[in-house]
Amino acid sequence: MFSFFKRKKSPAQLEAPDAPADLPEVAPVAPTELPPETLAAGPGEPPLPEVAPVAPTEMPAPAAGQPEIPAVPETAGAPAPDIEADPSAAAVQPPDPWSDPLARLDQSAEVAAQPDRGGWLSRLRQGLSRTGQSLGGLFVGVKVDESLFEELETALIMADAGVDATGKLLAELRARVRKQRLDQPQAVRAALQDILADHLKVLEKPFVVGEASPMVVMIAGVNGAGKTTSIGKLAHALQARQATVLLAAGDTFRAAAREQLVAWGARNGVTVIAQEGGDPAAVAFDAVNAGRARAADVVLVDTAGRLPTQLHLMEELKKIKRVIGKADAGAPHEVLLVVDGNTGQNALAQIRAFDAALGLTGLIVTKLDGTAKGGTLAAVAAGSQGVRPVPVYWIGVGESMQDLQPFVAAEFAEALLGSR
Repeated sequence: MFSFFKRKKSPAQLEAPDAPADLPEVAPVAPTELPPETLAAGPGEPPLPEVAPVAPTEMPAPAAGQPEIPAVPETAGAPAPDIEADPSAAAVQPPDPWSDPLARLDQSAEVAAQPDRGGWLSRLRQGLSRTGQSLGGLFVGVKVDESLFEELETALIMADAGVDATGKLLAELRARVRKQRLDQPQAVRAALQDILADHLKVLEKPFVVGEASPMVVMIAGVNGAGKTTSIGKLAHALQARQATVLLAAGDTFRAAAREQLVAWGARNGVTVIAQEGGDPAAVAFDAVNAGRARAADVVLVDTAGRLPTQLHLMEELKKIKRVIGKADAGAPHEVLLVVDGNTGQNALAQIRAFDAALGLTGLIVTKLDGTAKGGTLAAVAAGSQGVRPVPVYWIGVGESMQDLQPFVAAEFAEALLGSR
C-alpha cells in the first residue's frame, strides 16, 4: 500500500499522513477510574501492571473559520448500567438521514457511492502487477503440457500461496483442462482465474453496519502493519455510507500515535477520544460510552502494535476487549486484524495467534501495492498451517483515502492473473 522510498524513513513517517497545519480540537476526556472488578484479570490471566492516570491533554483551539467539534461528555466512576443519549447528540448526526438505519448503511449503498470503480480495479491490477507478472507471464508463447503446470506450481509457491492451496488449485485446473480439452494458454489462464476466484470466495464477506448502536470495532495488529492509517481510511469509507464515526486513540504506547489519529480525524471531520498516556482499556471504555451518548453509528478503537510473542501485550489486548464488554455487553461487535500484505507466510502465524487470543471476525490486508506475495490470501482461504479462513473485509493498494476498498474475490483473482 505504500510506495518504495529512496531514503530510509522511520515507521512513524511511513505511516503518518501529512497533518494539516491547524488541527481541530480533540474532545477532552477525563481519565476514567475503572472499578477493580472491571479491570481485574480474567480467570487464568496474569494481572497487568497498574498505570497512573494522566490528565487529558488540551489541544489547541481550532483556527478561525474551522468548525468546533462538540465536547464529549465526561464519564465518571463505575460504568452505568444504562447510558441515555446526550440531547445535543443530534447536532453531530448527518443531515437528513434515511428513516431506516439498516437501509442507509447497507453494503449495496457503498457500491453505488463509488463512481470510480474502474479506477480502483486499475490500481488493484497495478498494485499486484509483480505477482501477476510471475503468474500471468507463464501463459505467453507456451504449450499446454506438463511443463506449464510445473512452472505454475513454482510460481504459486513463490507468490506465497502455500503448498496446500497450490496443490488444490492445480488439481482442479488439471481436471478442467482434461474435461474441456483446453489446448490454448489463454484458455488455461482463464480457467485458473475462475478456479482461483471460487477458491477465494470463502474470504469474501460484506462489512455490515447498523446491527448495533453503536457498532464497536476493535482493531489490532503487529507493529508497522498500518493500523492507524487503515482506521483513518476506514472512517472515510464508513462516512461514505452516511455513518457517523467516533475514533478512540487506544495506542498510548507508540510515539505520535495519538497525534497521527488526530490528524486522520481532522481529515475526516471525526471526533477523536484521546488521552496522553494512561490505560488503553480506559480510553476504549470512555469511547464506547461517548459513542452511545452521541448516538454514533460506529466506534473504531485503535490499539498499540505488538508481536504475538509478546505474551504480556497479548494479555493487554484481552483486557481491552474485556473492558469494552463492560461498557457494552455485546461489544466489540467486530475484531479486525490489520495484516501487511508483504509479510507472506508470516501473516498466517499472525492470524493464528491473534485469532486464538481475540477471536477475529475479519481482516484488513494493507500494502498490497508492489508486493510479489499476493498469493497469501489463497493460503488463508485454504486453511494452511491451521489458520481459520477469516473473512477479508478490506484491502489496500495505495496511500490515498480511496485506496481501501472491500475485498471481492473475482476482482482479486483477475488482478493476480490479468484480464482475459
